[in-house]
Amino acid sequence: MAEYVYRPVISVALGLFRGLDLKIDVRGQENVPATGGAVVLINHVSYLDFALAGVPFWQAQRRYVRFMAKKSTFESKLTGPLMRGMHHISVDRSAGAGSLRTAVEALRSGELVGVFPEATIHPHYCLAPFKSGAARMAAAAGVPVIPMVLWGSQRVLTKGQPRNLRKARHTPILMSLGAPVPPEELADTAAGTALLYDVMGKLLDDAQHRYPAPAPGEPDWWQPAHLGGSAPPRPDEPADPPPADSAARVEEPPAQRSDDVAPAGSPALVKEAEPPAV
Repeated sequence: MAEYVYRPVISVALGLFRGLDLKIDVRGQENVPATGGAVVLINHVSYLDFALAGVPFWQAQRRYVRFMAKKSTFESKLTGPLMRGMHHISVDRSAGAGSLRTAVEALRSGELVGVFPEATIHPHYCLAPFKSGAARMAAAAGVPVIPMVLWGSQRVLTKGQPRNLRKARHTPILMSLGAPVPPEELADTAAGTALLYDVMGKLLDDAQHRYPAPAPGEPDWWQPAHLGGSAPPRPDEPADPPPADSAARVEEPPAQRSDDVAPAGSPALVKEAEPPAV
């Protein structure tokens, strides 16, 4: 299909990142497929995640990612023409089955489909329970899932924090792409989603520990509580976490809710019967 909108948007986004002098470090670009469909699974910590997540795929193989986004962004007079022009996929949360069918069709036709399984930004900046759409789509289309994490973008532009692009200049941004998870491992939706959560958790933990720690006296609102920062603790964490350099870190599994599904012996990670959403 013709890409009259997506390519110029990429150029603008890359120009913005250069203008801010963001220190972008990408690892795992060898996991970007040259052809064929795949679900791109991404954690969500900032409003820039859409633009940033597409960078490794464009730089490595000149590929576009069709993101699944809530219907309202397609109805907006400002963002609607761009979303439609870039052939992203609208998610109507009151009729999720249609969105899933559209995504599966795109995957079968060889597209990369981007999904944010946490559905929204959480102020603790840790992984929240995943919706199960990514595993279901990948299994139905017979395509792999490419896990990807971003870290540091919350310092540039995120939910609940004042916007100050001047202070955001020179911010390090880490992006890590893991090995593709084959669709055969996702046939069981609950077990497959738990597997994806585990894979993403390991990638995120590695990125967080590689990221430069805030200097003494610098704001650390963006640093998770379990790493010694002042972000609010995740609901399953104690209010006073151990120091970031503690050798033993205590992590309690989240309480099981009636709408969560998890394999025996695993924490509740899967939210069933929900469309993938941003």
